[in-house]
Amino acid sequence: MTFLELAKARYSVRSFKPQPIEEEKLQLILEAGRIAPTACNNQPQKIYVVKSEALRQKLATVCSCTFDAPVILVVCYDRNLDWKNKLMPGYESGETDAAIVCTHMMLEAWEQGIGSCWVGWFNADDVAQALDLPEHIRVVEMSSDDAWVRDSGPTFVINDKGEIRGVDWIFNAWGGLVDGLYFPWANDDAVAQKICDLMGVDSYRTDADSCPAGLDFILEGGSIHVDGEGTLITTEMCLLNPDAGRNVPNLDKDQIEMMLKEYLNLEKIIWIKDGIDPYETNGHIDDVACYIRPGEVACIWTDDPNHPFYAPAQAAYKTLSEATDAKGRKLKVYKMCMTKEPCYLKDAWSIDTATGAIPREEGEISIASYMNFLITNNAIILPQYGDENDALAVQQAQEMFPGYTIEPVMTTEVAYGGGNIHCITQQMPKA
Repeated sequence: MTFLELAKARYSVRSFKPQPIEEEKLQLILEAGRIAPTACNNQPQKIYVVKSEALRQKLATVCSCTFDAPVILVVCYDRNLDWKNKLMPGYESGETDAAIVCTHMMLEAWEQGIGSCWVGWFNADDVAQALDLPEHIRVVEMSSDDAWVRDSGPTFVINDKGEIRGVDWIFNAWGGLVDGLYFPWANDDAVAQKICDLMGVDSYRTDADSCPAGLDFILEGGSIHVDGEGTLITTEMCLLNPDAGRNVPNLDKDQIEMMLKEYLNLEKIIWIKDGIDPYETNGHIDDVACYIRPGEVACIWTDDPNHPFYAPAQAAYKTLSEATDAKGRKLKVYKMCMTKEPCYLKDAWSIDTATGAIPREEGEISIASYMNFLITNNAIILPQYGDENDALAVQQAQEMFPGYTIEPVMTTEVAYGGGNIHCITQQMPKA
């Protein structure tokens, strides 16, 4: 069927069968809406899929034209994202964008043998209230090769004027063709720029054309922690490893320090020898230590000499306890416990393996670190593993962050994937 034949054949349907739409067909319809053209390609549209009986009934109370459809697509737009026409004050291009999105989806639905009806007879505020639509949360679909946005996404910096920039580190899947975890990684390497573009933030790409050393500079966000006052902590295991497939031997330690200082406005770097994950991340710092606030750091700790992370934990604590920061302050170091029992992968057979990725094996150790938490404005999102020390980790986090809400989250299966809460998130400072 040609496009004109499809457009002529399609008509509005106001009586629907009760059976659900096949998920494959629904995804094709949503994809048609996703790729629809929008003003300046801002893509302000948000499409909410309403399938549950309870929500459909609730929606019917504020919209009389739902026609008992088994699936209702609520098309919205973000007024902070749609294009503003300076020649027409008050005009919202999001309404036009939403109309185009609806048209695309209705035509694709007809192509899939599914009828539809474009409904505009409702009060938008009533619908938003009925569905409890978020006001400030933006959901963006983005192609990626893996989930670890801390590593592939931008590192945000802010200057004294309150101006935000994003550092777009070159990403090569934790080691490229030398020691990387998968190939290709092009989607992940593009994530940082995409996020900066979506947020309207200028970025710095660490490629040979812009780097002071004249070479590509490879880095993952989880390999560094900064205090915001000129000091960074990292591990030699990751950044100085000649077998890790990143910058060494093309760059030596002095050159790597120069690059970090240039892009992050640093004065001092504290080097911890080893991380606790030598195989996947090559020892990222975010499993070992982090800044709580300037002059104060948390560090993993265990008294058990039989614990697999005993030696690196003890060594990291000693290094930090003896260190001073860029301001000359001796660091105050808090101990963060490790799990009482090591976390070993269970039911490896149930894990889907992507093409080109290293498969998981039953019984392999997982990097179950409480240190891999996320600091938000008012809360700490803290990993939990069903271990005897879960409660102790919550207590210690509360002592480190008085006045914050500690939100414990069971993350064992995330750890099976090779990371945790800090690894799958990236915060952005407010200008």
